[in-house]
Amino acid sequence: MSVRRFWASASTLVLAAVAALGVAQPASASSAAAGGYVALGDSYSSGVGAGSYLSGSGDCRRSTNAYPYLWAAANSPSSFAFVACSGATTSSVAGSQLGALSSSTGLVSVTAGGNDVGFADVMQDCVLSSEATCLSSVSSAVSQMHNSLPSGLSSLYGSIRSRAPQAHVVVLGYPRFYQLSGSCIAGLSEKERAAINNASDVLNGVIAKQAVNAGFTFSSVVDEFTGHELCSGDAWLHSVTLPVYNSYHPKAAGQSGGYLPAFRSAA
Repeated sequence: MSVRRFWASASTLVLAAVAALGVAQPASASSAAAGGYVALGDSYSSGVGAGSYLSGSGDCRRSTNAYPYLWAAANSPSSFAFVACSGATTSSVAGSQLGALSSSTGLVSVTAGGNDVGFADVMQDCVLSSEATCLSSVSSAVSQMHNSLPSGLSSLYGSIRSRAPQAHVVVLGYPRFYQLSGSCIAGLSEKERAAINNASDVLNGVIAKQAVNAGFTFSSVVDEFTGHELCSGDAWLHSVTLPVYNSYHPKAAGQSGGYLPAFRSAA
């Protein structure tokens, strides 16, 4: 999608999607907080879908229910820069958010990568078109994950390290969307849901590898969201909904019950 086509505003987003895989490595929250905390990334970090948006954040939709805001409120870092923005790609994070970093930054969080591989188009195809079209779109996105995404992530992570050489950097993943053989009786086919979940695993496997290569910590949210996917009966994610930009984003419960503990365990 364009810079704002995945986890983005209603004018550019029909549907949005990403998911997660990986293992977190714990670090010292107190030392990181002492150096200040900067929250980078896309709508999964800004808190789209969680409501209670900060005045002045505009289409970035930074929420007081988002995990960065919740973590900062609980840990009182010496400074807190919340610059994550809906629709951000690896290149737009690098181009417009890294000014918040400095040599004194102690802790950084980031979610980025899904917007680079056209997943909004994937979900649009899956919801509005045939199963064959859906599966073809998923396959195309997976190809981009393998072929073009690694360089974008590597470049972003290198820029973060250059701007914040002393920081502990936590790269968070994304939840799988669907509980297979779940409670949904309409919508996508089980084959489509399985393909989307698999693509999510591939996406986050690529993100995790690049994070480790950069010396960063990758923290999965898959365990936290297990039992709270779509079709689980207790979803922490919005399905197709209005306003449309909330679709396939965590609810407030997904931020506090999913992302916050995943970040806390790694920060």
